[in-house]
Amino acid sequence: MKHLPNILTLGNLFCGCIAIVFILSSQPYLATLGDMPYWITGTEQAYWGGIFIVLAAVFDMLDGFVARSLKIFSPLGKDLDSLADLVSFGVAPSMILFKMLWASNIAQPNALDVSMWAMVPAFLIACFGALRLARFNIMNTSSTKFVGLPIPATGVLVASFPLINLYVPPVGNYLHNTWVLYAIIALLCWLMVSKLPFFKLMPAQWNLSSLWPRIILLIAALALFPFLSFATIPALFILYIILSLVYKNPDTKVGNTA
Repeated sequence: MKHLPNILTLGNLFCGCIAIVFILSSQPYLATLGDMPYWITGTEQAYWGGIFIVLAAVFDMLDGFVARSLKIFSPLGKDLDSLADLVSFGVAPSMILFKMLWASNIAQPNALDVSMWAMVPAFLIACFGALRLARFNIMNTSSTKFVGLPIPATGVLVASFPLINLYVPPVGNYLHNTWVLYAIIALLCWLMVSKLPFFKLMPAQWNLSSLWPRIILLIAALALFPFLSFATIPALFILYIILSLVYKNPDTKVGNTA
C-alpha cells in the first residue's frame, strides 16, 4: 500500500503523455457557424487530449488523498508529483495553446507570413508552471491553502478549450482570436506565480465553515452544465478565483502547494 500514491502519480504522468500525443496529432480545420467561417483546433484528437488532461487531474487528486489517508509522505513522492504535474498541466496545455495560436494565425489573410515566434508564447505556461512548482517545493508543506494558482487548475482550464471548440462553437469562436489567447496565457502565468491564496478542493476539515466554497462550486457546476456544456469550466474557474479571494478560514494558514 505504501507505493499506491506513487502509482497514482504515475497514472497522472501517463495520462499527460497520452494527452500530448493526441494534441500533437490534431490539425486545425475550417467549420462554419451560419455564414461565418471559423477555425477549430483539431478534431477528435484534440478532444481526447483534453479528456486525458482531466483524467490526469483526477489521478492528481487521488494520489494526494490516498497519501493523506494512509499517512504516507516522502521526498520521492513530492518530487514525482511535481514532475508529473509539469508534464500533464504544463507541457500538455502548452501544446493545446500552441495549436490554437497556430489555428488563429491560419485564419489571418497574411497566414503565410506569420512567424513561428507568434506561437511560442504558449510555452510560457510550462515555464511559469515549472517556476511555481520549483518555488513552492522548497517551502513549508504544512498548508491548507495554495499560494498562487495551482497548476492542475491551469491545466484543466486549458483542457476545456478543445471541448468548447467542438461543443460550444459560439463561445469557442472567441478562443480563435490571437490576442485573446495571449491575454489568457499572460493571466494564467501571473496567477500561478502570484501570492494570491487559493483554497484546496479537498478540505482539511469537514464542517460548514470549510466546505461552503466547495458547495457553491458544486452547485454552480450542476446548475450551469446543462446550459453551458463544457463552457461551464471557464465559468467555474472564474468563480474559483472569486471564492478564493473572499474565503477566509481562521483555522488555516497559507503555505506550500503544487
